[in-house]
Amino acid sequence: MMNWPLPSTVRLFEVGPRDGLQNEKVPLSLESKLAYIEGLLASGLKDVEVGAFVREDKIPQMASSLQIFKELEKRGWSKKRGVTLWALCPNERGLDRALEADCRAIAVFTGATDTFTQKNIGMNVKESLQVFERVTERARKNKIRVRAYVSVCWGCPYEGKVKPASVVKLARKLLDMGVEQVSLGDTIGVANPREVVDLLLRVKPEITRDQIAGHFHDTRGTALPNCLAAVGFGVRTLDSASGGLGGCNYAPGASGNVATEDLVYMLEGMGIRTGVKLDKLCEASRIAIQSLGRIPASKYLQAWLAKNIPSVA
Repeated sequence: MMNWPLPSTVRLFEVGPRDGLQNEKVPLSLESKLAYIEGLLASGLKDVEVGAFVREDKIPQMASSLQIFKELEKRGWSKKRGVTLWALCPNERGLDRALEADCRAIAVFTGATDTFTQKNIGMNVKESLQVFERVTERARKNKIRVRAYVSVCWGCPYEGKVKPASVVKLARKLLDMGVEQVSLGDTIGVANPREVVDLLLRVKPEITRDQIAGHFHDTRGTALPNCLAAVGFGVRTLDSASGGLGGCNYAPGASGNVATEDLVYMLEGMGIRTGVKLDKLCEASRIAIQSLGRIPASKYLQAWLAKNIPSVA
């Protein structure tokens, strides 16, 4: 029996429409994306990353992000109480497009190692922070919320194990420049629960609980236990992707994010409220999965689909 305290609620930050779709080769139509996103919001998810203002030639799946924001605004989601629509913005040009879309919440991203960050966004860590400082300053002047991702916090595909001290220092710098929360990412899915706790114990004296989120990939099947370890040691926000979608072009072999369905099933079953209705969530995920023509990574969604898709005689 666990002897560490568990919270009554956990906030889920849904990244499926952005982090989940951005590396998919099959493009989703604007109509399918909107149906997927609206389904996620209807399930009770309050924080959904719906797009990214990035180079469309590099990440064509995000090409419709401006249209998505405009359409969701028309349908009333932008002003719905408690709901926040987020977008990834890697630079000031991305912020310009976010302002054009009337986006009120953005995310910036860097990595815990220079090699990964250089391959991912063409800058080393120090250079990325210089860019983000300008982005964050402008965003805050425009009353736009900002959070930050830090990739490869436990292990890098190019530099190996990452020193916890360097992650803590980087997170502190991001918070000092004005981001409201830093999401610590196990981008290649190498961490185990003990390593998650070890990093969090180093983070806790420096950073308050609400300023940290966990972002775990399931490459080696440890995403759920890592999420539980993070929650047990104070993390109250977890990133996840419906259907278990995701991956990373710059992290060879990395699989998708922890599946939102699996996470909701585990947390709710333990008495930790997420505010998400599982059946509605699965309906939304089905739209994306069927449009992509793939088998979901989410174990719960696989079981749900087996019961909810009629067999063909």
